[in-house]
Amino acid sequence: MRLKRHIPFLKTVFHHSVTAFGGPQMHFVRLHKLFVQRQRYVSEQELLEINAFVQLLPGASSTQLLTLIGYKRGGVALAVITLALWILPACLLMGLFSFLILYLDRANLSYIFRFVQPMAVGFLAFSAFKTFKISIKHQATLFIMVGATVVTYLIQSPWVFPSLIIAGSIVSNFSDKRIPDFKEKSKPVNWNNFSLFAVIFIVAGLLSEYARYYNLPFRKPISLFENFYRFGSIVFGGGSVLITMMFEQYVIRAKTPYMGASDFLTGAGMVQAFPGPIFSIASFVGGMVLKDMGPQFQILGCIIGTIGIFLPSLLLVLFFYPIWNSLKKHVVVFRAMEGINAVVVGIMVAATILLFMSMPTRYESLNLFVLITTFLLLQLTRIPSPIIVVAFLLIGWML
Repeated sequence: MRLKRHIPFLKTVFHHSVTAFGGPQMHFVRLHKLFVQRQRYVSEQELLEINAFVQLLPGASSTQLLTLIGYKRGGVALAVITLALWILPACLLMGLFSFLILYLDRANLSYIFRFVQPMAVGFLAFSAFKTFKISIKHQATLFIMVGATVVTYLIQSPWVFPSLIIAGSIVSNFSDKRIPDFKEKSKPVNWNNFSLFAVIFIVAGLLSEYARYYNLPFRKPISLFENFYRFGSIVFGGGSVLITMMFEQYVIRAKTPYMGASDFLTGAGMVQAFPGPIFSIASFVGGMVLKDMGPQFQILGCIIGTIGIFLPSLLLVLFFYPIWNSLKKHVVVFRAMEGINAVVVGIMVAATILLFMSMPTRYESLNLFVLITTFLLLQLTRIPSPIIVVAFLLIGWML
């Protein structure tokens, strides 16, 4: 790979990494704007195809989506560099926050972030609206979207997401009018990626049990990597599900909690205010888990959290994509992609409603004002997302 010719692409990746607020749904909208409309690194059809594919995998979907764009342009090397540029700003900020949280005034912090949740709902509503315009193209996809919205709202379980993906791909195959027309050549499957994924999964599990059984001095860092690698290998449903799993592991289930519930929830709120992947909360949690072992180990915890949570996503997506690249040429899989994208829109709509309903002060005039204003600013103006976020943080602090 000749890196020099990819520098403009990597600049766009870095720009995305410091301006992509609002979670994976908003990330998709930003990707469409930067990589399809502005720079034309991929076509809209390619972006939709990749987005449908990553929904089938565990891990960080928006991270896998961007990684695959890098892979399509420059192979494995560019994919790895793309991943690093995407996660680095958010992980550095969240790792630093694991140190700063010990010195912050929680009362003032709650005021600063008082409008983060209604602002997040506004971002999510805008993402759902934009994605609806891209993915819902005929009556069948509209019905699938509505069904996914209703089911997601009524049955709040991590298993709903993969179940709806399967159901949507089946329903969209009832029509026989759409025929694939792909000119892209299939790439060979690299079994080394999957073998490495499996070996790390097994060895990490065995080492963790060995360290726990013999009470080794460094058992906490070893167990931390095993926990995070396992989370990154099995989590479906995005960052909100990951946050729930981590809260249960390190706050509720632990005999001696690694951190207080208030610290964890403060970190979970802060990750919403930073650009980049929601999975970067792993850097914060990793640092908090090892903070009692000293600053050096706290830094190590941030690094372990970052590598452990994102490595499975990289290995799985690079292994399965060449397989998908061949399968998508079959008419059944081609039609299934429309159903998968429609399901994603339905889940986004349901998530918007659920997030709004979870706000204890959702009907307060200021919160409604923030929600509606966020949506209108994104829809009607060209004000960058970071400026909107900073503006509402300042308003929360001043009020």
